[in-house]
Amino acid sequence: MICSVMHLFPRAIPLGKPKYLVFILFAMMMAMSLPVIVHAKKPSVKSIEIGETHKLPNPDALLIEVYKSIATSNLRSAQLKIDELIDAYPHFQLGHLIRGDLLLMHTQAVNRFGASPNVSAERLKDFRDEASARLKAIRDKPDPDFIPRSILQLRDDQKQILLVDAKRSRLYLYENIEGTPRLVMDYYISQGKLGINKLREGDQRTPVGVYYITSHLTGTKLPDFYGPGALPINYPNEWDKINGRSGSGIWLHGVSSEIFSRPPLASDGCVVLANSDFLNVAAAVEIGRTPVIISEQVEFVNRTKWNADKQLAGKLIEDWRNDFESMNQNRLLANYSRNFKTLQGEDINTWFLKQRQLNDGVRDISVKLRDITQFRYPGKDEIIVSTFTQESNTGKNKTNIRKRQYWIKEASRWRIIYETQV
Repeated sequence: MICSVMHLFPRAIPLGKPKYLVFILFAMMMAMSLPVIVHAKKPSVKSIEIGETHKLPNPDALLIEVYKSIATSNLRSAQLKIDELIDAYPHFQLGHLIRGDLLLMHTQAVNRFGASPNVSAERLKDFRDEASARLKAIRDKPDPDFIPRSILQLRDDQKQILLVDAKRSRLYLYENIEGTPRLVMDYYISQGKLGINKLREGDQRTPVGVYYITSHLTGTKLPDFYGPGALPINYPNEWDKINGRSGSGIWLHGVSSEIFSRPPLASDGCVVLANSDFLNVAAAVEIGRTPVIISEQVEFVNRTKWNADKQLAGKLIEDWRNDFESMNQNRLLANYSRNFKTLQGEDINTWFLKQRQLNDGVRDISVKLRDITQFRYPGKDEIIVSTFTQESNTGKNKTNIRKRQYWIKEASRWRIIYETQV
């Protein structure tokens, strides 16, 4: 395979059979299937401000262009593009490494990725992993006609949603367009050093689940380690707690001013972005409203499949509403799993008895559900989490309760395994 593509490189650049070439070939195989992305020259940026980050070129797209230029034996073009990348992002260490290799190609055989001296094997692996993750994400960019399967229904006032794809080392920013998610942008991210599925404090894993941004901490209130700020999320949520998961302090945040990005597996559990990307995300989201779904891998489906999933989820809570309104306890109880339990350890019978006592004496009730959100919960089990405001009218009395239900598929039947007020 190496020999079959040697004609792509000018004879003046003696590459031999290097490890670096193997990496370049891997990158080129992905790059050659992509359209050329043209960027105007951007000014050098010494400090990044909210509202100005959109002026910067896409670093992943520029990397693709570098490899395309190498593939066509155009080292001058590759040099110009890598210089553009470093000019825009002076602390992009991966870019500096590739630039050094390109310069060396003019004078000697480059027999390994990161041929510049004084680069440790560990750092080289980090750079290789980052480059691979960035290039794969460009190649695997979601089809704009497909929709993340995890997003079933958003409230009208939820304008954005964030999806973290651990396998692709990517964060996707979607906007809510009249109930349909539309991809706005995606960003390279780092996650926990030991991957995903956080279980306990200090395990260096990133949690998997559906969360919400709880606050925005500005960089002036944080050490430089976090860059221009942080967006804490509500880990552990109620589902984490009932499953015995512990820990705290899971944030989306930036990086120190000395670097541009981290390797794919490099945090203690947080989701880490380049500072320019963090500022873009922070400017888009809304505290308390923007959901953050962290998955091992985001699944994208066509509109037909998405509509079918959405209708199924809607039917679940509508059937539950009808059964609640009927005041028939057996009908209502049939919606709940035998494995149902509360944070206090109550089983379905104990909990359900308390609910009946709350409605004791009520003979007629009308129930409406509004401000509904529904998501497929990431993980091995098939779970749908539904959140809504339950508006109940009993005679002249009216109550509003914000409620969250976790529906799990048991055999062929969906049932509520956990329910709480939020």
